[in-house]
Amino acid sequence: MVKQDQALIIEPENELRFQGPFSGVGVTSYITLTNPTKRKIYFKIKTTAPKRYCVRPNCGFIMPKRTSQITVTLQPFDFDPMEKNKHKFMVQALMAPANDDDDSTYIDLWRDPNVDQLMESKLKCVFQNPVTYTTTAKTTSTTTTTKTEANTNNGKNKGVGDTFKSSPKILGEAEEKLLKAAQEVTQLRVEESTLRQENIQLKEDLLKLKNAALGNDATLAAARGLIPRSSIVASRGLISRNNSQFSPNAILIAVVMVIVGYLFGKMF
Repeated sequence: MVKQDQALIIEPENELRFQGPFSGVGVTSYITLTNPTKRKIYFKIKTTAPKRYCVRPNCGFIMPKRTSQITVTLQPFDFDPMEKNKHKFMVQALMAPANDDDDSTYIDLWRDPNVDQLMESKLKCVFQNPVTYTTTAKTTSTTTTTKTEANTNNGKNKGVGDTFKSSPKILGEAEEKLLKAAQEVTQLRVEESTLRQENIQLKEDLLKLKNAALGNDATLAAARGLIPRSSIVASRGLISRNNSQFSPNAILIAVVMVIVGYLFGKMF
C-alpha cells in the first residue's frame, strides 16, 4: 500500500530538539504546521512517550494558506547522557471533505480514518545538554592530544602514556560534578520562587487580620461578652415599638442605659 504524501509543511522536518538542563523546570520546543493547499486540513499529534510530554494543541485543523504552531513541553527529569533516547513524534493529517461545514466532521474523520488518505510524518526527539556538550568537547580535545603525543614518543615514555590513559576517567568525574551543580542551581531557583509566593501570601493574610481588627468596636465588644448583643437590640426595639406606651421618663432612662453600655464597651 502506497502512503499518501504529506500535504502539510512541517518545521522542523525530521528532528525535534530540546535544550537542557532538564531538571527542575520543563523544556519547550515548537512544531510549525503550514497548510499550502486550498482545502482545510485536519491534524493530530502523537508521541511514543505521552507521559513525558505536554502537547498544546494536540489536534485541530488548519485553514488554507494558514499556519499553526504546536507547543511541545518536555516534563522535568534526571538527564542521563549515556541513556539512548528513542522518543518520537508523529504528525497525522487528513484532507477535509468538500462539504465540510459541521464541527462533528472532525470527530467522524478520526473515529474511522481512511487509511488511503491518511498522511503521516515522524520527528525524532533530540536532547541537547550544555554541560554534557562542553565536557564532551574537552574530552575529545584531550583524547586527540593524547594520541598525537603518544605517536610522537613511539612508546618510549610509558609513564606519560599511563597518565594520559587516566585522563578520560578524571574528565568523566568532572562531567558528573558539573551536571549535579547545574541541577542543584535549578532546584534552588524553584525553591526561591516558592518562598517568594509564600511570603506574599503571608503579607495578604496579615493585611486581612488588620482590617478585621479595625471593625466596629461595639460588635467586637458584644463578641467578647462585655455587652450582650440581645440587650442592645432589645433596648433599641423597645423604644421604637412601645414609644406610645411609656412615659418620657422611661424613654429617657432607656436611652441613658444604651449610652452607658456603649461607653462601657469602648473602655474595654
